[in-house]
Amino acid sequence: MKYIKYIAFTVIAFLTSCDADEFLNPLPDTVVVEESFFQTDADVEAGVLGIYDALQGVNENTETNIGNFNRGVQFEHLLTEHRTDNTRNATLEGSKSDFHRYVVDANNVESEDFYASMYEVIFRANNVLRFIDKADEDNRARYTAEAKFLRAYAYFKLVRLFSDVPLVTEVVGPTNNEALFTRIAEEQIYNQIVQDFQEAINVLDNTSKARASKAAAQGILSKVYLSQPSPDYSAAEQLCEAIINSNEFSLQNNFSDVFYNELNDEIIFAIQYQFGNTLESQSFSSEFTSFSRQGREDGQNIVNDNLVAAFNAFGGVRGPQSFINLGSSIEVIKYLPEGSDITVSPPTYGDNARNAGNDYIALRYADVLLMHVEATIGSGNSTTDIGALQSFQQVRDRAFPDTAPNAISSISKSELLVERRVELAFENQRWFDLLRFGVAAEVLSDHADEMGYVFSTRDLLLPIPAREINLSANLLTQNPGYN
Repeated sequence: MKYIKYIAFTVIAFLTSCDADEFLNPLPDTVVVEESFFQTDADVEAGVLGIYDALQGVNENTETNIGNFNRGVQFEHLLTEHRTDNTRNATLEGSKSDFHRYVVDANNVESEDFYASMYEVIFRANNVLRFIDKADEDNRARYTAEAKFLRAYAYFKLVRLFSDVPLVTEVVGPTNNEALFTRIAEEQIYNQIVQDFQEAINVLDNTSKARASKAAAQGILSKVYLSQPSPDYSAAEQLCEAIINSNEFSLQNNFSDVFYNELNDEIIFAIQYQFGNTLESQSFSSEFTSFSRQGREDGQNIVNDNLVAAFNAFGGVRGPQSFINLGSSIEVIKYLPEGSDITVSPPTYGDNARNAGNDYIALRYADVLLMHVEATIGSGNSTTDIGALQSFQQVRDRAFPDTAPNAISSISKSELLVERRVELAFENQRWFDLLRFGVAAEVLSDHADEMGYVFSTRDLLLPIPAREINLSANLLTQNPGYN
């Protein structure tokens, strides 16, 4: 968030242990500090803002020691886009190149960091809930709803990437290994996620796009219902329709404005960053460059040829506004750092690309419209439902304005998957889409064969970090196929 660290700096100094092993709970001496800190409503709100701060993460350019700093969502493209047929790393060197080749192991530092980052979010949420009675009575429900929304958001990330994970909904002692390291079945994790989001929906409004809102909870819960082992298509459809019928959100006329006119009418929930501010910026935008070095490593999210082909066939205006062919490289341009100019040769990326301010878009209206179609199709293969057709057509008409209104009489599940691919490319959705549509193993096996990688069904989950297993004295078990 653009204002998070300024407001939350004091509380974060108290809440974050100096021991890098502590993610779910503070050390005992830190508990004393917490109890002395949480005294007023302002203290509790600072704690709430600190949860967003954990989600935002630390710019890798600011603190390069990956073992001591959580990157929040700034590594998410590695764990998602890079593991699909969308993108890859430019080199084969280093742990960041492991994802696109399906050779991630339990010692991968980026996977470990993401796991720890999500548990840092969960820890901070649980801690706020512990001291919620220190807040003014009029604000307690809202602070509680925000904390539970963010806890559910983090657990939703974890359960889809790692499956069964420890479920911790309160602060417990740092030596309570059973609570901290016992893996809980996916079904129970999803039950908690649903409960937290439902509570948020009942309390929150839509006054903010950079903090938890009712629509954000509705939209993400819709995706939860579509993702859980036994999907609830009807509940997902109703939530999407509630957002649509609220008339509070709309598509941007210009696709590029979605990404450069921040917090626009299409954005439902975004994690904000601020350009040039080392404490508030992000580094992933600079890492997506490859023509000339801007980031610390560069050349991440390099666009695969088959995605280029999909854009050429189905992308419409979205292709030229999503990536650019610079001859020696094909680069993502949804998140160009401030000051970039790709129309000149060679392209320029501004004076401070490593401290970029591009927001991380967690949920936008186009995603909701396409989820509405997905929920309407349900367990079938296609739909002719008029409401679903209208939702799909909104997205399609923006992509193909010269032929709008584009006649659509039915939508198949395979057509929807392609539409989601070109609409949401580089937004970390493709991996989860493939899983939800039940085609991940097939699509990724074919992709691996084409690229010369080796893919197996083991790769549908990431390994539980070895470091966490070691901390648990082997109470925490590993996912199948990993050592």
